[in-house]
Amino acid sequence: MTRIPATHPTFAAPLRALLLSTLLLAAALGMAPANAFGASRIKDIADFEGVRDNMLIGYGLVVGLNGTGDKLTNAPFTKESLAGMLERLGVNIRDKTGAITSLDPKNVAAVMVTAVLPPFSRQGTHIDASISAMGDAKDLRGGTLLVTPLIGADGEVYAVGQGQVATGGFTASGASGSSVTKGVPTAGRIANGAIVERELPFEMAHMEAVKVSLRNPDFTTSRRIAQAVNSYLGGDMARPVDPGTVQIMVPPNYRGNVVGLLTDIEQLRVEPDQMARVVIDETSGTIVMGENVRISTVAIAQGQLTIRITETPQVSQPSPFSEGGTTTTVPRTDIDVEEGGGKKLAVVPHKVTLQELVEGLNSLGIGPRDLISILQAIKAAGALQADLEVL
Repeated sequence: MTRIPATHPTFAAPLRALLLSTLLLAAALGMAPANAFGASRIKDIADFEGVRDNMLIGYGLVVGLNGTGDKLTNAPFTKESLAGMLERLGVNIRDKTGAITSLDPKNVAAVMVTAVLPPFSRQGTHIDASISAMGDAKDLRGGTLLVTPLIGADGEVYAVGQGQVATGGFTASGASGSSVTKGVPTAGRIANGAIVERELPFEMAHMEAVKVSLRNPDFTTSRRIAQAVNSYLGGDMARPVDPGTVQIMVPPNYRGNVVGLLTDIEQLRVEPDQMARVVIDETSGTIVMGENVRISTVAIAQGQLTIRITETPQVSQPSPFSEGGTTTTVPRTDIDVEEGGGKKLAVVPHKVTLQELVEGLNSLGIGPRDLISILQAIKAAGALQADLEVL
């Protein structure tokens, strides 16, 4: 069998192509940034100006409750609303003086209706509505919301809500007064319970510039977004206006196709930067530290003074054959003071990574509550190189 050499024209060209493609792939992987796969998409860290939700609110009545509605003596607004609704339907419940006659149903509740109008919602589309009781109604389960106009911040009606209220809780009580409540039965939701009646005018096709709003404003992040967009578009089309805004000029090849431009831009990946910040919630004892938090070399001593007072009553009896003696209870008090022995001065050296910082603080053997006090003291001493925010 004859051996074909590598330089034979049958294999030389494919072999050179394979080697060339391997070298190009290795060069591309070597030139790729180390954090390219850990970066975030622009759509996950920023919003496009004008593409936003709008809040709607309305006042309505929920009927059909099983005796768990408002007491009209305690909720006069429910009584007036019910009378006004009946009058609009042709039912007169007022006497000759104009006063409302006896009206005391227990199956009606006044509620506030809220909804969110998504961007580019067209007339006739359905949105969800949230229902919350205003008066002293006990339970909205099984009720039906009557036609309720939902208005925006400008006072215009943008949607109308109506439908069966679904609640995630319930309440039950007995004749003795004991009751059981699960969840919040005075709040509910109507899925697709509102119909959009008015559209918000917003035209994107003929825009000449688009602004990107960062959810967490930062100088470095805004500049990185502008650099990523310019690199993709191949020109100086984007520039950071401020830490929270990046302005992008629509290129000629995207004129009339701004949606396509935003679709391409929001998929670009950027490594967001963040300030060194420590967030403390003293109510729950929660501590959250950012990646760039650093502590200068500092010595920490944490001690705890504990005082225990124990009351042990004892019985004192009179001596045998004593006259006038009575048996009494005499209090006995024991006081124990503990100064937290074993707590020594510990040195937390200058740390480089967040992991080492956490390990250094955990080595002190303290709980979250004491750690909050230590972090506040370190910040006061000027050794915490981060912003300390207390919720």
